[in-house]
Amino acid sequence: MIHTRITGTGSYLPGEPVSNAALIAKHQLESSEEWMAERPGIRARHSAVPGENSSDLALKASQRALAAAGKNANDVDLLIVATSTPDYIFPSTAALLQKKLGITNGAPAFDVQAVCSGFVYAMSVAEKFIQSGSHRCALVVGSEVFSRIMDWTDRGTCVLFGDGAGAVVLEASDAPGILATALHADGSHADMLSVPGQVCGGQVTGDPFLRMDGQAVFKFAVKVLTEVANEVMDAAQVTVDQLDWLIPHQANVRILQSTAKKLGLPSEKCIVTVDHHGNTSAASIPLALDEAVKQGRIQRGQCLLLEGVGGGFTWGGVLLNF
Repeated sequence: MIHTRITGTGSYLPGEPVSNAALIAKHQLESSEEWMAERPGIRARHSAVPGENSSDLALKASQRALAAAGKNANDVDLLIVATSTPDYIFPSTAALLQKKLGITNGAPAFDVQAVCSGFVYAMSVAEKFIQSGSHRCALVVGSEVFSRIMDWTDRGTCVLFGDGAGAVVLEASDAPGILATALHADGSHADMLSVPGQVCGGQVTGDPFLRMDGQAVFKFAVKVLTEVANEVMDAAQVTVDQLDWLIPHQANVRILQSTAKKLGLPSEKCIVTVDHHGNTSAASIPLALDEAVKQGRIQRGQCLLLEGVGGGFTWGGVLLNF
C-alpha cells in the first residue's frame, strides 16, 4: 500500500509584525488594544506590501519547504495552492507559482478554494493522487493576502486577519503518514462568512469586502471542528490520549480553546499562533505547523491532527503521523 508523508515544511510572513496599536492608528479604528488581545486573542499580524501577491508569498514558503525536504522544484509532480485571494481571476495562483519556482516538467497545477479549510482540502486531494500511484511528490501551499479584502471601517472583521503563506512537501512512502482525512461542506450557511462581490463588465458588482456574522461562525466552528476531529480519529482508531498535537485553523483563540476543551485535549497540546499571525485563512495551518516544527515542538513520529473550518461553509480534518 502506498502511504503519504510530510517530508518538508516551510512558511513566510511578509514585512514586520503590525501591532494592535499600529493598526488602530493607521486606520483610525474605534477599537482598543485590550479588546483585540482578550476577545479574538490577537496582538499582531503581518500585511503584504502593495504589489506583493499570494504567489509571491507562496514562492518563499515553497522554497523553504522544498529545501527542508531536500527536493528540487522539478521533483514536484503535483502542485496545489489553497487560496481565497488569488493573484488573478485566471490563470491560477498555482500556475503562476509553478512558473516562479521554475517547474518545467509539466506537472499539474491548480488552486483549491475552500477558504479557511483550503489547506486541509488541498492536503486531502494531494494524498488521493499519491495514494493512487499516479504521483509521488506533491507541493501543497496555503497562501493569502486577506488585507486586500478588508473593509477598514468594519472593526469587527478588519482586526482579525493577516497575510502569510505556508507549504508542505508530501511524498509517497512505505510507512504510514496520513492516517485519515474527512472533508465536508454545507452551502446553506454561505451568508455567515463571505465576500459577496464579483467583477462584471469591467466593474466590481456587489460587495468586494469580507462580511461575517461572528457569533454564528463561532458556534458553528466549534461544533464542526469537534465533530470532524472525532471523525478522523475514529476512522484511524486513534484516541485523544494518543494525539501529540492539535493544529487547528487559527481563527481566534476562543474557538481554539473551546474545541480543545470539547475534545478533552489539554490546552498545552494545541498549537496557537493566532496571537501573532492573526487569521491567515488557508495559510494558518501550515504556518502554525512550520513554526512548531522549527521550534522543535513537533518531532518525527508524533501524531498530529490538522483541522479547518471556513466560509462555504466548509470544514475538514487530516490525522497523520509526522
